Amino acid sequence: MSSSVYAHIRRNPRFAELVAKRTRFAGLLAAVVLVVFYGFVLLVAFAPELIGKRLFEGSNLTFGILAGLLQFIFFWVLTLVYVRRANGEFDDINKELVQAAWKAEK
Repeated sequence: MSSSVYAHIRRNPRFAELVAKRTRFAGLLAAVVLVVFYGFVLLVAFAPELIGKRLFEGSNLTFGILAGLLQFIFFWVLTLVYVRRANGEFDDINKELVQAAWKAEK
């Protein structure tokens, strides 16, 4: 693409909207990841008795192991949420911007 197409895209108000939406969404997901991850680390540091507690009598599975496994599942779900939104709403706006820029170029 030529620099004039890029300039047209940058001037489009929908581009600013796209950047703002993506930034807010990525920031929200990053904050959620940090809270969950560091929450687990703080739990290990300040509540080791809870982390070491067995889920049921005679089990080798502890709350800490379950919480760690659930973190991985939770992060995969967040990734899926981001990919679906990126491939849906964000890509639709992106295609709209590129098409408008090509029309203006012709």
